[in-house]
Amino acid sequence: MKLFACQGCGQVVYFENTRCERCERALGYLPLAETVTALEPAGEAWRTLARPERQVRFCENATKDACNWLLGAQEEGPLCTACRFNRAIPDLAVGENLLLWRRVEIAKHRLFYTLLRLRLPLRGRDEDHPDGLAFDVLAGAPEPDAPAVMTGHDNGLITIALEEADDAERERRRAALNEPYRSLLGHFRHEIGHYYWDVLVRDGGRLEECRAVFGDDTADYQAALERHYAGGPPAGWQEQFVSAYAAVHPWEDWAETWAHYFHIIDTLEMARAFGIRIRPWVGEEEGMVANIRLDPYRVADVHEIIDAWLPLSFAMNSLNRAMGNADLYPFVISPPVVEKLGFVHAVLHSARG
Repeated sequence: MKLFACQGCGQVVYFENTRCERCERALGYLPLAETVTALEPAGEAWRTLARPERQVRFCENATKDACNWLLGAQEEGPLCTACRFNRAIPDLAVGENLLLWRRVEIAKHRLFYTLLRLRLPLRGRDEDHPDGLAFDVLAGAPEPDAPAVMTGHDNGLITIALEEADDAERERRRAALNEPYRSLLGHFRHEIGHYYWDVLVRDGGRLEECRAVFGDDTADYQAALERHYAGGPPAGWQEQFVSAYAAVHPWEDWAETWAHYFHIIDTLEMARAFGIRIRPWVGEEEGMVANIRLDPYRVADVHEIIDAWLPLSFAMNSLNRAMGNADLYPFVISPPVVEKLGFVHAVLHSARG
């Protein structure tokens, strides 16, 4: 994620901002220009200061304070690039559903920022493309014996349980499953990884390459899940996998690795925007030094990304511990994980040409 500036007054603004705190101009995100832009009224539309020749309007979900993305004034449809992939949303008139759904949309829009920056193919779900991408954000039924909504992916359809937007409930589930990290954005990044395994690996002619790195995806998935939940991950899983859940099955290994790749490049882009430089005053270990200058979306060699990420994650974890919090990135990047991240990196860069 980048930092942005109001074109009207130069104030630093952020991805979700809708108004500049200094000059009070309206703000919106312009996907084609990959920037937050200040706006001036232009009749029933808006003129963008980032691209003065462009007239735009807000996504319909801006009326619900759930989106700040812009469409061309003459563009068809009421929804922006990110919101038009919604197939189902919860009843916003019920309880805290509106508040929770807004949090879901913040995470989903950050996902789409990365997908668009990577120039990944995005195809919607319709009669001609029943396996296209779509999102269902579902609230669980109020009855105590009703089945829970399960977050997951099924042939292009990604389901997100609305309860995951409740911080207390998400923490309860994280603790119950003994996970070191659980977030809405993490869910989106993991599940979209399953979708792009279908699109870029299975349908992209890279199955054998992928199996050589991640293992045999034809292994019984349901049996693998049952083993995991009955006995936990295999001993020494940290040497081969980025997380315990990645050890379940090659599909989950791919999705977890994909999600971590997204965590890494998005965080490195923000570190670069802040001009972060890591150079501890004690010790002389070269692995603790980094000057975050690279654009992680354009780096050809994944090792450059890892060489920047490791010192940054050490620093982030140390800062979190200084605040009495758990590590921000509680994971180990072993050499086999670097190889897997490298494969994801190669697939992504091949997809974007």
